Amino acid sequence: MSQTITDSNFNFPGQQSVYKGKVREVYHLDNDLLVMIATDRLSAFDVVMPKGIPYKGQMLNQIATKMMQDTQDLVPNWLIATPDPNVAIGKACEPFKIEMVIRGYLSGHAARQYKLGHRFLCAEAMPEDMIENDRFPKPIITPATKAEMGDHDEDISKADILAKGIVSHQDYTVLERYTQLLFARGSEIADARGLILVDTKYEFGKTRDGEIVLIDEIHTPDSSRYFYKEGYHERQENGAPQKQLSKEFVRQWLIENNFQGQEGQTVPFMSDAYIESVSERYIELYENITGTPFVKADTTDIQQRIEQNVWSYLNQQD
Repeated sequence: MSQTITDSNFNFPGQQSVYKGKVREVYHLDNDLLVMIATDRLSAFDVVMPKGIPYKGQMLNQIATKMMQDTQDLVPNWLIATPDPNVAIGKACEPFKIEMVIRGYLSGHAARQYKLGHRFLCAEAMPEDMIENDRFPKPIITPATKAEMGDHDEDISKADILAKGIVSHQDYTVLERYTQLLFARGSEIADARGLILVDTKYEFGKTRDGEIVLIDEIHTPDSSRYFYKEGYHERQENGAPQKQLSKEFVRQWLIENNFQGQEGQTVPFMSDAYIESVSERYIELYENITGTPFVKADTTDIQQRIEQNVWSYLNQQD
């Protein structure tokens, strides 16, 4: 099986600090530069799985890069360069401590809450008489608090965000507008690929000069849920599950194996064959989302490759 990168310990020139999230590792350098490494770690139910998924980091990084390029006319983002398949370099920002989740359909977490009888999610109304995967009359924004590794994201309403001073009213207005613009563009891109962008999340930060920019990933299968457009209406009419392009297939496998990240539960064993099948599924996601073939990077020594490519880029900027 191909090598994976599940951890890193680089020492880049001008390095000040390192932050390790669930999937990405961020190196803060002098001159307000961030080097973000997309690892092959797999997170589900806010728990990092014990094995890496070959090429997953490359796929997420390259999808996010393409999507940022395809939306930069609408919303400014942090990205400056991608010197390696697993690496993005950009402007350092102070992240907002919320994720802007936007949902066009009653799926995933929203559907699970709906089945429990809830008709409001983050104070956003969900109409009566919906069935799972129905389209909302209009997309709803259901923010979540930003969890550290090992912690759970939690739903939070706009009113609570403002009342607790997590985000100012002025800044939240911008986040809301950017979220709607990005989701509309993402939906257009998905539609052109024969897909439906069901729901997604965006993260934002503020640069030193006060500009609000899009950060982290965008429209990847880790941050988004996609359906195939063909057959969507027929499946809804027949009460059949939708054909999905997202990480949901991993969550469903975990649920079937009695794991939902709850206390006392143990992550089920993932065989090499299962890990390989997850990698192949991610490649399918990549090719459908981007409309281009996936080209596997050399994984003979991923750590050395990344280090050389980042150093080479930084030396060229001197």
